[in-house]
Amino acid sequence: MTELLSVILDTIIGDPRSQYHPVVLIGKMISFFESLFYREDDDDKKKLIMGGILAVLVLLVTYDVAMGIDRLAALAGNKWLSICVDAFFLSFMISPRSLAAAGNEIAGLLFSGDIVEARRKTGWIVGRDTDELSESETSRATIETIAENTTDGIISPLFFFAIGGLPLAALYRAANTMDSMLGYKNAKYLYFGRIPAHIDDVLNYIPARITGLLFVISAYFIHLDGKNALRIMKRDASKHPSPNGGYAEAPAAGALHIRLGGYNSYFGKLTFREYMGDPDEQISSRHITSVIRLMYTATMLFIATLLILEHVVKI
Repeated sequence: MTELLSVILDTIIGDPRSQYHPVVLIGKMISFFESLFYREDDDDKKKLIMGGILAVLVLLVTYDVAMGIDRLAALAGNKWLSICVDAFFLSFMISPRSLAAAGNEIAGLLFSGDIVEARRKTGWIVGRDTDELSESETSRATIETIAENTTDGIISPLFFFAIGGLPLAALYRAANTMDSMLGYKNAKYLYFGRIPAHIDDVLNYIPARITGLLFVISAYFIHLDGKNALRIMKRDASKHPSPNGGYAEAPAAGALHIRLGGYNSYFGKLTFREYMGDPDEQISSRHITSVIRLMYTATMLFIATLLILEHVVKI
């Protein structure tokens, strides 16, 4: 019930931009600990240890704060108040509305021919360089982000809430935020951010594979190619450089009959990521709309599954 209410709240109020947003506050805490523990002249071993200490502290503080919120709500002795408080805070940890809004805006700009603005808006949601992207590559970047963030921004937080309540969902969100801030394979973060990045990989392992299965099932529901989604997931998911990212992107590619991956530029440096899917169709803005439908269907299927499991456990 709480998970469904959180999705409804996200649909109504979205992801408000505020310095007091829980994820923003987690980010500020990460930056604070980074300023304490990161020293450029430390050797690699010390950077690794300091990054590990940062990760432990961030996770402990986040878990304890969320536990405190839960306990304060429980003091009122009202079950529905506790559910509403949990749903309110959980809604800040999921992002279906903001993902859909970003994708729909980019798709609309591409459809209207405003490639310059579409590139700029795509740059807000991806880490790669977007200034020179074609319409197809702009669409690909958007599709990859929406697909992968279905795991990070929706299924994983809901999964951890289902098994450990608000504290575990908040802990996951802190781990994912650490990865997004520190998990770069560059000179600064290669060692300092390694443990935070691995924690995020471990936590996403099961939810990512759940997302893949949800995408396959969702494809059948919305008249996409579920059979091909499963085939491409089995064939290509392991090609992704992340141990988890391919389990969202590969079935999405299969369902849409497109090919994801390829050449990306990061800070002017060109890199290649193995292809997932087959180029049966030229990627365009309409595929962005389709992956948003896939994301929402997967979300509601997961919510329905959690509600059924909740009912079964009560029985």
